[in-house]
Amino acid sequence: MPGILAIDVGGTGLKAAVIDDKGDMLTDRARVPTPHPCPPKVFLEAITELVKPFPAFDRISVGFPGVVRNGVILTAPNLGTEDWSGFQLGEALSKALGGHPARIINDAEMQGMAVIGGKGLEFVLTLGTGAGTALFRDGDLMPHMELAHHPIHDDKTYDEYLGNAAYEAEGKKHWNHRVEKAIGLIYTLLHYDMLHIGGGNAKHIEFELPKNVTIASNEAGLEGGAGLWKKR
Repeated sequence: MPGILAIDVGGTGLKAAVIDDKGDMLTDRARVPTPHPCPPKVFLEAITELVKPFPAFDRISVGFPGVVRNGVILTAPNLGTEDWSGFQLGEALSKALGGHPARIINDAEMQGMAVIGGKGLEFVLTLGTGAGTALFRDGDLMPHMELAHHPIHDDKTYDEYLGNAAYEAEGKKHWNHRVEKAIGLIYTLLHYDMLHIGGGNAKHIEFELPKNVTIASNEAGLEGGAGLWKKR
């Protein structure tokens, strides 16, 4: 049976793999650098080339770094909202990749589908080019909040305070202090039962995490694509 083409869209890399209905990988992960600039036309060309060697698939799942509603992109902070706002990515990807149905969701939410336990209030924080967030209650995805663009310190948003530019500018030690502070603030805001931290920069965390905070697998951003096709 053909699998699911899972695509994880990042500010620095485009990643893809074919997974089964449980989220297990049927292929190795493929990756190419994200083009800059990356308007929709360039993105579609890059993805089409990236997935050419893959075996057959019959559905497409995409984790996108921005606000997504019904397959339509509303914001794309790290790719250029002016180029992307209102773009029907689900429809365009389906057309570009053989007519297979496509479902699009925020990238932190797709990652969360692979790592949550399904009990209580669970929060997902991704640390990469920016900072992505997702909230689940008893396994159900809650309405998307753009916490990444909410101020956390002075006039800095979570994106600016924790993103890769901050990591490179402040250095690992200072950036770790910032992540530790953010974990405390998010707990004060939500009193989550579990916090799952993912994204490419999660590997740089060096302080001791609270017992209810875990580091997610680097493959979760793709593996969560199975969750978009589970029967509700």
